[in-house]
Amino acid sequence: MKLPHEFRTVAARAALLIVTLSSVSAAILGQQRREREPNQIYAERRARIAAQTDAPVILWGFTGREEISQSYIFAQEDNFYYLTGHNEEEAGLVILPALKAGQARDSWDGPREILFLPAKNPQKEKWNGVRLSPTDPDISSRTGFASLQPFAEMRATVEKLARHYPKFATILPYEKEIGGYPHEKTVVDWLQLAAPSAKLADIRGAIETLRTIKSPGEIAFLKKAINLSLDAHLEAMKMMRSGLYEYQVGAKMVEVHAMGGSEAEGYAPIVGAGPNSTALHYDQLSRKIADGDIVVLDVGAQFSGYSADITRTLPANGKFTPRQREIYDIVLGAQNAVFAALKPGMNFCKSGGNSLYKISSEYINSHGKDLHGKKLGQYYIHGLGHNIGLDVHDPGEYCKPLSAGMVVTVEPGIYIPEENLGVRIEDDVLITPTGFEFLSQRLPRDALEIEKIMAEAARARQGESSKPN
Repeated sequence: MKLPHEFRTVAARAALLIVTLSSVSAAILGQQRREREPNQIYAERRARIAAQTDAPVILWGFTGREEISQSYIFAQEDNFYYLTGHNEEEAGLVILPALKAGQARDSWDGPREILFLPAKNPQKEKWNGVRLSPTDPDISSRTGFASLQPFAEMRATVEKLARHYPKFATILPYEKEIGGYPHEKTVVDWLQLAAPSAKLADIRGAIETLRTIKSPGEIAFLKKAINLSLDAHLEAMKMMRSGLYEYQVGAKMVEVHAMGGSEAEGYAPIVGAGPNSTALHYDQLSRKIADGDIVVLDVGAQFSGYSADITRTLPANGKFTPRQREIYDIVLGAQNAVFAALKPGMNFCKSGGNSLYKISSEYINSHGKDLHGKKLGQYYIHGLGHNIGLDVHDPGEYCKPLSAGMVVTVEPGIYIPEENLGVRIEDDVLITPTGFEFLSQRLPRDALEIEKIMAEAARARQGESSKPN
């Protein structure tokens, strides 16, 4: 789904995806994800990048040495995976710029794209499992690349390319959020040694712009991650009660994800009770949940690399207090006000005529007060939403208009430390040509419906406990 008008091809591509995944999954090796998109999809993405640059694109995947934790499970660098579908360590990629219509072949007479993989190492595979290598007999059909070479030869290739091209494109380091450090700096340092006279251009923006519009396969993976997350949140609603620890609720949700096929969490689970409900990214999960606590659960599964992001807020004892219910309904009202206006062309910017954030903020400021009679907008301390995909905070600029094919969160919240009262309601939606598809609608948001589910579960527990042994 490259452009909105291509929504007409979704059904056909989804069918192709199912056929391809069924054939690929039986032959997956090593660290490869349980499912991936067809090779054709990754090839199309590389072709679109090649068409946007006048320089060879040089990228590395992660090496596997970025983490030293014994519990670390390898996960590929997102941009590299988006272009290759390859989830094993020590891989490299070269994409030559596309030849323009009518243009004679340039001075480079080699392949127009190359995937570099580690050489076969049977001894290492005894410990770490079978890995793809450039000498495997079926390697081209597995990867979708006609040309594969040993990773050790990548520097020599770059040195040759430097004789034909004065400039290379790669992902340059930047200083915001995680910033890709040290991986991005390592690649740039290596490139400057291999081709010291070449100028470097940043290809990050071109790749990340493509990533904002999801393909049918990406949407399918996101829907699986979201549905696993909804199952986990429903289990949390049913088990929630005072006396449990936050980590017990989180553990049950992670179990539901794993049993359903999630290979990892999209992010560290957040289960914050009482005062912890006001900490946005609280992840200690050490508090014993007390009667009367409000509990924020921001927990999302990952499926085949794609992350959901879902939040619900529950009363620990199954019944919102009047004040908790007041704040909860204000947050829910703000979210519903956004849904009423959500469509292509709107944005998450803090201001402007098409600002969804402004709609949510004005709703919160015009409903309710704090204990001192002041407006509640001061307690709405984060943005309204963000893109999701290979990263739970996928690329996407807040002030750019939403477009069909984006998958985003809508998550207003109010956090009042003085009252130990935090409320966030977060849902995932697919932007369509005329509006949106509510991907997480199955999970109740209405306070009365949540209380009903919790009450039914409490009665069931009581019935089980009263049965004779």
